[in-house]
Amino acid sequence: MDEHQDLEDIRACLQGNLEAFGPIVVRYQKQVMSVAYRILRDPEDAQDVSQAVFVKAFGRLASFDPRYKFFSWMYRIAVNESLNYAAKLKRRPAPESTDRPESDDPVARFEADETLRILDRAMRKLKPGERAILALGAEGLAYSQIGEILHLPDKKVKSRLFEARRKLRDILIQAGWNPHA
Repeated sequence: MDEHQDLEDIRACLQGNLEAFGPIVVRYQKQVMSVAYRILRDPEDAQDVSQAVFVKAFGRLASFDPRYKFFSWMYRIAVNESLNYAAKLKRRPAPESTDRPESDDPVARFEADETLRILDRAMRKLKPGERAILALGAEGLAYSQIGEILHLPDKKVKSRLFEARRKLRDILIQAGWNPHA
């Protein structure tokens, strides 16, 4: 992300140019949606949370501290909103993932669909916090970036990510997944 452009857009927003928030939304909508989906496992819920994230970010723009990276601030809002939303939905069973792989081969499509279903069921067995740290790791963020977002030291990020991955692997193995196949 372009930190300099973020700061310019934030400054313009705070000076009354509300249109300057549009480019921020465009720059971050994919990442926010991705993190929300990885935590919530439902595209409609992730869309609702994504909208709430941008509304909250806009409303709190004046509280952003430019000494820190804006993307970390946005991700933190996205993770918190997703975790709060997940807590509200705790009693409601989550729907199956609607992701569908692109393929003309029906056998390959079936195998990919089955893999997604197994992964989706395994992810649902994790706590939302575990899904959150896996989501940030899957986004390709460095430990230091994840730590900045979650307010954790790098070592704690590394150990929590390791534990979440181990737990996911164990759940997948119990479901019949063979890591060596």
